[in-house]
Amino acid sequence: MHADVVGILKCSRYSLGILASARGAIVGRLVIQELNREPVDCTKIGINGYIIDGDLELLQNLTLTSDARYILVIEKDAVFQRLSEDRFFQTIPSILITAKGYPDLASRVMLHKLHRSFPLLPILALVDWNPCGLGIICTYKFGSVGMGLEAPHYVCDVKWLGVSSEDLPRITPEYFVELSARDRQLAKGLISSAMLQNHPRYREELERMIQAGKRVEIEALYAHGYKSLSGYVAQKIVQMRYF
Repeated sequence: MHADVVGILKCSRYSLGILASARGAIVGRLVIQELNREPVDCTKIGINGYIIDGDLELLQNLTLTSDARYILVIEKDAVFQRLSEDRFFQTIPSILITAKGYPDLASRVMLHKLHRSFPLLPILALVDWNPCGLGIICTYKFGSVGMGLEAPHYVCDVKWLGVSSEDLPRITPEYFVELSARDRQLAKGLISSAMLQNHPRYREELERMIQAGKRVEIEALYAHGYKSLSGYVAQKIVQMRYF
């Protein structure tokens, strides 16, 4: 409903007095300073992370400091907590952020704030190998059509770290799941969309999903033990295996 009103009136949610829900979280090599509050060191706040506030004006006025070298966008809260518990951000100096699924507006605003504060840091996405995972990347990268004037405001140049087709050889057969009818419909819609016409690698990944008729969740990378996820993700980052 809100997206429809914003799209019709061609205005921002904030101008209508609409606040975003507080759902996302952030952890890692980041210090957050809110006005008139003590700074928050995101390396010391536990595996659940700093909860991203739904007040967009507050988010845009945060003062951020960091010595990170990467920003890692994680689709799932369970994977976010796993990497946080492993203190992945100490192995790879990084900031981890999750919207706990499809990106809400507050999480997108926070990611864009990170990008503006640290414009040289690569932004890497860890999502399921399925059409929805790519849809999440596309929302961060291109915006959401239903957001009216806000659509292009919070986009970031997000790169696909994984799970991608190059990861499939290390995944055992029991972790491959049949694509649903909804998966196939979303894949076909993304392939034909204007936003992917200049991104052949993304189209290739979708075509491989359709051809295989399978999808794989991030958790499949746990097959060699929980620590194997952190090690494999770190290896991919260091070797710059993202696109």
